[in-house]
This record gives sequence, C-alpha cells and structure tokens, in this order.
Amino acid sequence: MANLVIVRHGQSKWNLENRFTGWVDVDLTDKGVEEANNAGERLKSFKFDAAFSSVLKRANRTLDIILKNIGQSDLHVEKNEALNERHYGDLQGKNKDEMREEYGEEQVHIWRRSYDIAPPNGESLKDTKDRVMPYYHENIEPLLKAGKDIIISAHGNSLRALIMHLENLTPEQILAKELPTGSPIHYTLNEKAEVLKAENI
Repeated sequence: MANLVIVRHGQSKWNLENRFTGWVDVDLTDKGVEEANNAGERLKSFKFDAAFSSVLKRANRTLDIILKNIGQSDLHVEKNEALNERHYGDLQGKNKDEMREEYGEEQVHIWRRSYDIAPPNGESLKDTKDRVMPYYHENIEPLLKAGKDIIISAHGNSLRALIMHLENLTPEQILAKELPTGSPIHYTLNEKAEVLKAENI
C-alpha cells in the first residue's frame, strides 16, 4: 500500500488575469499562497518519502509551502519539466477573452478542451500525456510499488494526464474534469500502483 497526493499549484498571477500561462514562469498570487497554506493544513496527517514538481515556480512554491506546513521542509524535491503545464504555444501570455474575440469561441474551446488538437506551436493534452507518463513510469511508479508515500505538485493539464492513467479515464472523461487550484487529491494504491481509493482532501 502506498499514498499518492497530487495537487495543482495555488492561483497564479496569470490565472487571476485570465491569461494562457503554459510554460511562462509566473508566481503565485496572495490567494495562491493562501490556497497552498490551506492545502498544507489539510495534509498534516501525511509524511512523505519523496516529492516531485515541475520546474515552474508556481508549482515549486506551492509544494514548498505545503512541506513547510507539514514539517517536511528538508524533503528533497525532484523537479523536472516533464511535469510542466501544457505548452500553449502562440496563445501563451494572451488573455483568453481576447483570443475568443480574435479566433472565435469555438476555436478557442477546441484548443482548450480537445484531447489531441494543439494550439499553434503548442501542445495538446495528448502531447502533454506523452511526456508526463514516461517520466511517471520511470521515476515515480517504482517508488509507489515499493510502498513509498509521494506528493506531486504540478499543473492542471500535466495532472489531468496522470489522472487519466490512474483512474482509467477516456479522453472525453478527462476533459470534463476540473482541477481546482490548491486542492489535494489523495490516492491509495496497491503494490501494483493501482488505485484502490481516491478522495479529495
């Protein structure tokens, strides 16, 4: 048995400004810091053996705040761009409402919510999954199979890719799943790293 906790970073400055963020390295808002602190409070009963994050500061800071709250600031965090948010290409930095005016509501919806259609010079969710899952299988899954308790702080779409695998969801099912900022999900796994139980914390 192992515990896996995944958490989407707290609100970022570009979440607040309704911009496509992707790989742009923006920081948390005050609300995002508060969300991370609240997540830490809810995770005080956990003690993790390993921690993973993307290389982006909004995920790193969220994890640092959580680990501080649970008294594990000394835990080594493995950071890798495989866990980065989906790359939004030419849309990065652009306001979502302005992009709807420029390209049309339907086209922006397709870019945001289709599984395998990427925005110009960016990644689809399928592309994101194709980099997240090899990293998970190589670096995280063996620890879970060994009974280690793991926390991952990452992003809406990199975590959707992982959830799709963990919960055996179809592309249609995962696209309908919303991941609030700063809200941990706890998975209990068996020795094959298969999900026995999932709960929002």
